[in-house]
Amino acid sequence: MNALHNSILKRGHDVWSLALLSLLASAPLLTVVPARAQTNPAPDVIVFTNGDRLTGKLEREVGDSIVFKSDSAGEVTVSASKVKELRSNGQFVVLQKGETVTRTSRTPGPVSYANNVVTVSGAKAETIPVPDISYVMDGATYNKEVLENPTPLQGWNGAITGGATLIRATDYGENFTLGLGLIRAIPTVPFLPPRTRSTINVLETYGKLTSPAIPPTTPPSAAVTKTSIFHADAEHDKYFNSRLYGLAGTSFDHNFAQGLDLQQIYGGGIGYTVIQSPLQQLDVKADLHYERQKFFPPTPSGNLIGSTFGETYHRNLPHKIVFNENGSFIPSWNNSNAYSAIVAAGLTLPAYKRLSVSLNMLDNYLNNPPPFYNKNSFQFITGVTYTLR
Repeated sequence: MNALHNSILKRGHDVWSLALLSLLASAPLLTVVPARAQTNPAPDVIVFTNGDRLTGKLEREVGDSIVFKSDSAGEVTVSASKVKELRSNGQFVVLQKGETVTRTSRTPGPVSYANNVVTVSGAKAETIPVPDISYVMDGATYNKEVLENPTPLQGWNGAITGGATLIRATDYGENFTLGLGLIRAIPTVPFLPPRTRSTINVLETYGKLTSPAIPPTTPPSAAVTKTSIFHADAEHDKYFNSRLYGLAGTSFDHNFAQGLDLQQIYGGGIGYTVIQSPLQQLDVKADLHYERQKFFPPTPSGNLIGSTFGETYHRNLPHKIVFNENGSFIPSWNNSNAYSAIVAAGLTLPAYKRLSVSLNMLDNYLNNPPPFYNKNSFQFITGVTYTLR
């Protein structure tokens, strides 16, 4: 009995020992949890001149426009003249007007705003008058958009457009249209000066219409009409400043309706952004290039030295409607008869989320087609557009 009693006491002692050890082990955790809760940063605060205030998060500042994200009001853009005070606990980099944005590492710090002056805290405190500010951005955005190099597959944006027409009657046939437009602008945020821009555009229209002979013949015969129009271009721009850039580009055109088997262009030149605003943008371009035109036999092919003088226009319309237009005149310097031109324009009307309805027209002019072919080729294209992101 004594042995049994001692065994029970020993087990009880072990149980209480384990419980005490567990309690001691959990004690630091009990003290850490409240400490962690107390280290959560306080929300940013913006106080307006009329006494109103918002809490949330400072996103950025571009010039005298402050972008602030509030839980109650969402993302708002306010003029610095309407702000009495702003306090932020985030880490920001401030760039001044006239300062060239170079790929130099910067140490971010907290910012505050009062009396029309922005103060950057940190190892080296700095005060900057609001009229002298060009950009205020968080440190992560600065590192990603200014310092880092994106991979060739990163940063692309664009849309895919498709349309189809089927005919099943005495005449029968089909017509298909597929377009792809991609753009990659570095930096990817619109409020920083551009460094590079790459574009890729592809458009293919293919159709075939079969018309049986009326009255029928023996053996049966039919007339077949074929449509095949293809255009593709790619361009890479390198900016010297916020508006002037050098460019390298190539384009390929095939038009069965003009007797053109393949036209190839490879060249380089310069471009300039004439108008640049959130509402619209207008670019003008000029290049010097090598051009090869290959026609269907028996028309001989030609090797040309020419130029492209072009313009590209983009405008955001009300109700999220987008208008795009571009035109190019392509003369040849060693054969004055071998010139061409392309004009394209289109509207994109939002329908549902990333889906839109597109209305486009494309006019190709070729001054030197083979005999019996028209110089002009006009298309009006409707389709459904899906925006990639």
